[in-house]
Amino acid sequence: MNDHQKFRFSVTCSTQDYAVVCCLRALCQYAEDHPKRQIGWGGTKESDWRKNGERVTLRFTSSNNRKRFINEATRLLNEHWKPVNENDNDPARAQRP
Repeated sequence: MNDHQKFRFSVTCSTQDYAVVCCLRALCQYAEDHPKRQIGWGGTKESDWRKNGERVTLRFTSSNNRKRFINEATRLLNEHWKPVNENDNDPARAQRP
């Protein structure tokens, strides 16, 4: 299993503010314990967020890391975002060839 395949526990987040996406990216990195934490927030550029209807999907290597992320994002960003979907089999894809 490669590193991207390990990041299969996802949460799709909705926010109308791209600054909040930047905060969610940082919290994703904070909540993840894999050495290549940046894999979890791949595909969350501003253009991706706009293209996906002001939503981004963040990925984690375990459901516990995802839960930690959701708890911290809720505590810190409360009404500025909302989780809209969780998936336990949604592996990350490499963003660069």
